[in-house]
Amino acid sequence: MGAFSLQLVGLLLIGVAAWGKGFGIVSSIHIIGGVIAVGVFLLLIAIVGLIGALNHHQVMLFFYMVILFLVFLFQFGVSCSCLAINKGQQVKLLSATWALMSNDTRLGVENKLNCCGLLNNNQSKEQFNEDVELCNAPCKHTGFCFTCGDLMLQHAAEALKILGAVGLFFSFTEILGVWLAARYRNQKDPRANPSAFL
Repeated sequence: MGAFSLQLVGLLLIGVAAWGKGFGIVSSIHIIGGVIAVGVFLLLIAIVGLIGALNHHQVMLFFYMVILFLVFLFQFGVSCSCLAINKGQQVKLLSATWALMSNDTRLGVENKLNCCGLLNNNQSKEQFNEDVELCNAPCKHTGFCFTCGDLMLQHAAEALKILGAVGLFFSFTEILGVWLAARYRNQKDPRANPSAFL
């Protein structure tokens, strides 16, 4: 069960990353590479678990259990964080990320989302005015543009809830996989000599 869910998650991560790059949804090669690397890692862990189970290989099953438990802890923590983040924290996260972006990246986001600037608030008024001046999104020619922060925040809460729920579901299938691997690891190999000492 655990190996199957890991294979499914690994293939989903690789497929979604390739789809996102193919359709130009995500332009950063570092993000795509990271998501594909995580997908390949999960596939390799699933293969280790399957080989260990098929061969009754105690050491492979042990390392599969340990790594799967560590993946469970990390995924459970990230999923709970996704579900617990509030709108104020989302605004802080977006503002911090926007400040780290280069002007070219900001212009790319503004063109992609058809918006100008991040948030029109008192804390970042100067940055907002500068972003609006540099903005060349199609909406600027029509005379009315939404702020990019408002557009991103509209979908962020829903996306975080979906990500958190899916992550929680798969994290519990991973802990089920650890439990099953531990039970299977303690069973006697049916191909072994029955009179041999275990």
